[in-house]
Amino acid sequence: METVFVHADESCLGNQFQDRASPGGAGGLVEAWKDGGWERRDYWLSEPDTTNNRMALRSAIEVLRALTRPCPVRLVSDSQYLVKGINEWMAGWKARGWKRKAGPIENLELWKQLDAELTRHEVEATWVRGHVGHPENEYGDFLATRAAKEQTASGGLVPSGFASWLEGQRAKGRYLDYRDGAPPAERFG
Repeated sequence: METVFVHADESCLGNQFQDRASPGGAGGLVEAWKDGGWERRDYWLSEPDTTNNRMALRSAIEVLRALTRPCPVRLVSDSQYLVKGINEWMAGWKARGWKRKAGPIENLELWKQLDAELTRHEVEATWVRGHVGHPENEYGDFLATRAAKEQTASGGLVPSGFASWLEGQRAKGRYLDYRDGAPPAERFG
């Protein structure tokens, strides 16, 4: 079965302010290589008052839930909280009965939901530095930020706008060397 590549991101607007709500969004680009080309879908969701960490978890939960059958997934995120949680922390928390040495686990209900979704798929979580010219991550940020601002949700996986977004970015002189049609081995090694 082909690997599904997920480029997930999150956004929280105004979380620097203590006295007002911080609207958040999560979103991402889902890609699968089929018949010599990329098949792409987008997703996004929002909450009226949240945190970046909460939205990072929601971005992973929602996309894994939306995949209709178990499959290998390469989840790429700029959230170290999410990636380290999946790769390093969760096993220890579960072994200790969902407890942490330093006190309660923040967002415990979401970690448990994510754990349930992770059991359905073979997930490799990979961290990428955000906002350094990674087109798929930047597109995920675009979707998440738009969802936070507009407080909207896609309601599942929908046809992707990545190609037109990329075209618009290239018109501004960005991502000119990005090989959009390259197969996974060339894009991801």
